[in-house]
Amino acid sequence: MGRAAALGGGGGGAPRWLPWLGLCFWAAGAAAGRGTDNSEVLPESIPSAPGTLPHFIEEPDDAYIIKSNPIALRCKARPAMQIFFKCNGEWVHQNEHVSEESLDESSGLKVREVFINVTRQQVEDFHGPEDYWCQCVAWSHLGTSKSRKASVRIAYLRKNFEQDPQGREVPIEGMIVLHCRPPEGVPAAEVEWLKNEEPIDSEQDENIDTRADHNLIIRQARLSDSGNYTCMAANIVAKRRSLSATVVVYVNGGWSSWTEWSACNVRCGRGWQKRSRTCTNPAPLNGGAFCEGMSVQKITCTSLCPVDGSWEVWSEWSVCSPECEHLRIRECTAPAPRNGGKFCEGLSQESENCTDGLCILDKKPLHEIKPQSIESASDIALYSGLGAAVVAVAVLVIGVTLYRRSQSDYGVDVIDSSALTGNSLLLNSAMQPDLTVSRTYSGPICLQDPLDKELMTESSLFNPLSDIKVKVQSSFMVSLGVSERAEYHGKNHSRTFPHGNNHSFSTMHPRNKTPYIQNLSSLPTRTELRTTGVFGHLGGRLVMPNTGVSLLIPHGAIPEENSWEIYMSINQGEPSLQSDGSEVLLSPEVTCGPPDMIVTTPFALTIPHCADVSSEHWNIHLKKRTQQGKWEEVMSVEDESTSCYCLLDPFACHVLLDSFGTYALTGEPITDCAVKQLKVAVFGCMSCNSLDYNLRVYCVDNTPCAFQEVVSDERHQGGQLLEEPKLLHFQGNTFSLQISVLDIPPFLWRIKPFTACQEVPFSRVWCSNRQPLHCAFSLERYTPTTTQLSCKICIRQLKGHEQILQVQTSILESEREAITFFAQEDSTFPAQTGPKAFKIPYSIRQRICATFDTPNAKGKDWQMLAQKNSINRNLSYFATQSSPSAVILNLWEARHQHDGDLDSLACALEEIGRTHTKLSNISESQLDEADFNYSRQNGL
Repeated sequence: MGRAAALGGGGGGAPRWLPWLGLCFWAAGAAAGRGTDNSEVLPESIPSAPGTLPHFIEEPDDAYIIKSNPIALRCKARPAMQIFFKCNGEWVHQNEHVSEESLDESSGLKVREVFINVTRQQVEDFHGPEDYWCQCVAWSHLGTSKSRKASVRIAYLRKNFEQDPQGREVPIEGMIVLHCRPPEGVPAAEVEWLKNEEPIDSEQDENIDTRADHNLIIRQARLSDSGNYTCMAANIVAKRRSLSATVVVYVNGGWSSWTEWSACNVRCGRGWQKRSRTCTNPAPLNGGAFCEGMSVQKITCTSLCPVDGSWEVWSEWSVCSPECEHLRIRECTAPAPRNGGKFCEGLSQESENCTDGLCILDKKPLHEIKPQSIESASDIALYSGLGAAVVAVAVLVIGVTLYRRSQSDYGVDVIDSSALTGNSLLLNSAMQPDLTVSRTYSGPICLQDPLDKELMTESSLFNPLSDIKVKVQSSFMVSLGVSERAEYHGKNHSRTFPHGNNHSFSTMHPRNKTPYIQNLSSLPTRTELRTTGVFGHLGGRLVMPNTGVSLLIPHGAIPEENSWEIYMSINQGEPSLQSDGSEVLLSPEVTCGPPDMIVTTPFALTIPHCADVSSEHWNIHLKKRTQQGKWEEVMSVEDESTSCYCLLDPFACHVLLDSFGTYALTGEPITDCAVKQLKVAVFGCMSCNSLDYNLRVYCVDNTPCAFQEVVSDERHQGGQLLEEPKLLHFQGNTFSLQISVLDIPPFLWRIKPFTACQEVPFSRVWCSNRQPLHCAFSLERYTPTTTQLSCKICIRQLKGHEQILQVQTSILESEREAITFFAQEDSTFPAQTGPKAFKIPYSIRQRICATFDTPNAKGKDWQMLAQKNSINRNLSYFATQSSPSAVILNLWEARHQHDGDLDSLACALEEIGRTHTKLSNISESQLDEADFNYSRQNGL
C-alpha cells in the first residue's frame, strides 16, 4: 500500500526523480513474482516530467490460436522508456516480455518494441465475462499511454452444416434458391459454391447471386444450370463440404402451330379434313410435362362432285361457202363441265365438201383437171429434197476430212484431251472426270509419245470428253528457251468404250500400232461389305475387319431368352447420299439391322471419318436414311440432344443410338481452313512389257474402309505397296492437287515426256469419296538387268500441305520387301459375344455403376465419371438413361476397343476418390473368377 501511495501520490511539486524511483520499486516487486501480490499494480500515471507522451506506432491486433500453436502479440511506441502488457487486467510478468530498443533518426526519440506469447492453455484457463484480451502500456518522461485492447480467441470450425442445400426441380426460366448455413466456427466461415466440382463466379454471370446470406440464387434457370451444387465453408482452421444438391432444370412441352387444314378426304360428298400440331415448341426435356390437349383436330367437309361436260346435238349445216365447204358446230353444254369435271372430248366443229366433187378450180370442174399437173408438182418437191440431202452429205464429208486432217497434224506441243490417258492416267473406275468446263493447265501435262499420235485417232481410249482447252509446254521449247505455248481445242472422238464401271485395259507393244495404255486390269464391282452375328442378353461386339466400323451391343440391351441375328454392312457402291451445296460426305454409309429390332439400352456404333476435327472450321452432322430412301439429319455433333449422342474423336465418331438403320457423317466447311485428311499411297507392278514398270499413286479419304478398297483392287491387279502410306491435309481453299515423280535414276530408268507431273482439280479431290482417286505413271528400264528402282513421289496441294513418298524397291517379286497394309489388324472373329467382348469385367462394371449412379454428398457421381473420361458435352442425354454410368462405360468400351486402356480408367476413378484399385493390375485369375461369377448369375 505504501508502494502504491508513493508511486501514485506525486503532485505538481513532486521531485523529478519520483518516476524513476517508482519504476525501480515496481521492477523489484515484479521480480519477486507475478501474482504474489496483486495489490502491487503499476500506477496508471506517473508524476509529470518534461517530454512527450508515448505514441503507439504499432498496436496489438486481434489473433486466433490455431490448434496448439501460440500466437505473438506486439506493440511499438515512441518515445517510450518502458512498455508492458496487461492481459485481462493483470500485468504480464517482465520475464515474459521480449523488448527491443532503437532510435528514431528523424526525431531522435527512443523507439521501443515489445513481444509476448499467448498460449492456448492461458486462453482456456481464463473464465471471464468477455474474451481473453491484452493491452500495451507505455511510459515516457511525461506520462503513460495505453494501446487498444486485442482479443485472443481459439479458432475452430464445426463439422456439420447447420443447413445443407436441398436438390430441386425447377422449370426453365424459374428462380432457384439454394440455402446454406455453414457450421459454427471462429472466425466465421466464408462460403463458396461449387457446380459439378467447379467454383461458381457470380461476378462473371449476372444471372447468379451468392451474396445473400450464403445462399445461391439463380434468377432465371437455364438448361445449363442443371447439375450438382455443393456449399463449401472454410476459415483459417479447416474446410467443410455440404451434401450435394442436384438441380434439374426441366422444360415443359409446348404445342407448335397448327398445320393447314388438309384437303377433304373424299372427292365428292361428305367427308372430313384434319390438321395437326406437335409437342415440339419446345419439346419436353428432363422430365418436363408433355403438352396437354389434342395433337390432331378433325372437321367435317362437303365437296361438290365434279360434273363432266357433254356435247349438245350438232347444229344444221351452214350455207355452202365459195371454197365449196359447209360447217356445223356443237357446244359442250349438255351439261357444261363444273366443279373440276372433264371437258368434252372430240371436235366442236366439222366441215365437208358441199358440191359432191363438182366444185370449179380455175374455172374448170375438178374432174377436168389433168393429173400431169399434179404429178409435176410432186416431182418438184422430190427433186428439191434430194438436192438438199446431197449438199448436206457433201458438207459433212468435207467437215470430217478437215477434222481428221487437223487431228493428224498436231505436234508434240498440242494434243487432244483424250491423249491425257496415255502413260499417265487420271482414272476413276466408276465415273468420268468432270471436264465440262474449260480449264487451263500450266506446267507439264501428261502426254502420249509422238509414236502414238496416229493410233489415238484410229481407236478411242475413253468416253468422249467435252471441249477442253489445254495448255501444255513443250520440253523441246523449254530447252530452247522459248516461252510460247500452244493452244488446242479438243473435240470428241467418234468411238467410245461402253459406259460402265469395268474398263478393261491391256498393254501392247508400241511397234504393233495398237493403243499403248497403262496396264489396269478390270476391277471388280463390289456394292457392300457385310458381316453378321447372333447376339442375346449378354451382348457383344460386331466388327468389320480393317474398316474401323464396329457395333457394340451392351449387356442387357436384348431381353432375356431372346436372340437376334444382327448384321452390319458398308456401302461400297455409288453413295446414295447426294451432297447439298458445300456439304461433303466424310464417312462411309454404314447400315446395321434388323431395323425392326428394339433395344432397351443404347448401342454404340463407331464410324470412321476423314475430317480434321475442329468446331471452328467444320459443321459436322449425323444423317440417317429413311425407308423412302431420303436422308434426314439426326443431329449436329455440337448440338444438345436426348435422342442420341455423338462423340467425335480425331479419326472416328462414336454414336449412341436406340434404333438401327443406315447412318453417315457429312460436313459443311465453315471456312477455307477446313481440312480433309487424305491417305496417300503408292503401289507398283510390272506391265506386260518386261521393260516397263507401273506406279499408281492413290489419294483417298483417310478411313480404313476406303484404303481397304484400294488394297483389294491392287491385290486383284498384282500390285505391291511400295511405301508406308502417309497423311495429307487437304484444305478447302479451292486449290488443286499436284502429283509428280522426282529423282528418277538417269541412265537406268526413264519416264515418257510430259508425264512426270499430273494435276487434279480441287473439286475432284474434295469430293473423292465416290471412288478411289489415283494417278498412274509408266517407267521404262533401259536394260533388263536393272532390278532396283528408287525415286520420290511428291503429292502437294497448291498453297497447301505436301507429302513425299520415298520409293526404294526391287521390281522382282522374289526380292521385294513386303509392307503391311494395315498397322493394326482387327480380330479375325468379327462377332464376339458375352463377357469376352468387353474390356471391363462384369463384376467391376457393376460396382462402378452402383457407386456412381447413386447421388453422393460430395458430388462424386456419374457426371464426374463423364468428365474424367473427357465427356463434357450434352450431359442431359445421360441424365435421361436409367443407368448413366453404364452408358458412359459403354461409350468407353467403344472408344477403347483396340487398346483396352484399363489403367487410364482406373486412374480416373482414383482421381474421383471412389476406388483405390487399378483395374490394370487385376490378375488373370481375378478376371476369370469375375467372368465365372457373371456366367453363373446369367445361367450359363
